[in-house]
Amino acid sequence: MQTLDTLKRQIKNVEDLSSVVRTMKTLAAVSIRQYELAVESLAGYYGTIEDGLRILLWNQATAPEIDKHRTNPRTGVVIFGSDQGMCGQFNEQIVNFTTDVMAERLQQKKEKWSFMAVGARVASRLEEHGYTVDRVFPVAGSASEITTIVQDLLQGIDHWRSEAKLGSVQLLYNQRQSASSYQPFQFELLPIGPEKFQKMRQKRWESRTLPRYTMDQRQLFSQLIQQYIFVCLFRASAESLAGENASRIASMQAAERNIKDRLSELRMSYQQTRQTSITEELLDVVTGFEALSDS
Repeated sequence: MQTLDTLKRQIKNVEDLSSVVRTMKTLAAVSIRQYELAVESLAGYYGTIEDGLRILLWNQATAPEIDKHRTNPRTGVVIFGSDQGMCGQFNEQIVNFTTDVMAERLQQKKEKWSFMAVGARVASRLEEHGYTVDRVFPVAGSASEITTIVQDLLQGIDHWRSEAKLGSVQLLYNQRQSASSYQPFQFELLPIGPEKFQKMRQKRWESRTLPRYTMDQRQLFSQLIQQYIFVCLFRASAESLAGENASRIASMQAAERNIKDRLSELRMSYQQTRQTSITEELLDVVTGFEALSDS
């Protein structure tokens, strides 16, 4: 049987751990909000880019060609994961989702795959499944660092496409659904199909006046597409980070339940041990009193 001092120390240690878990859960909740704000801030910027593309498309008979390697069977995948732990099955789920997506696409047509990963842990999971990761990028530590990561991704994708002649670039990441849940999500970054341009062209312009531009159409279109890709990568990174922290909250909630159960067990053991100790002391007193009475 454990001594009272040992049980006291164990209770104190578990209570300290409970405090750490509560702090981590609070920090994860705060982090989610900053990434939500980052995504919300993109909405107006994305709308401006889309409006620019609509004006250009209205002045063109056909949608311009975005990707000359479109028919190439090689597909590039940018998978977003985590660098840090304590986030449950976050990396495992997105890797499993990736393998499912690959299996489904392979049933439709033969494809070769290339991978880039955002997050060392998700990269190692991919390699455990037998895939080669061409390049690993760090995960942004805060919303202010996302832009730097996205700029590195843009350079990596440009180099990737020129070297591997990719026909498609897919983004795979976990998208937050609630405060403590997320769901794997797939987004086709490239090529930008003509159906997307057709939808833009069909939208009604909200104001009575149309904007004008003086730049060369091809140059303006190229810059707008670059900004469109930037926004898509930024959104994927921010949503993945929000999903990571949602997973972390879920893990902390599970840890809190386990800690609560453990504390209940330790406190019950402490009370039982203390009661046993008191009972033994009383029995010693009674035995001693009876011995004195007999003498």
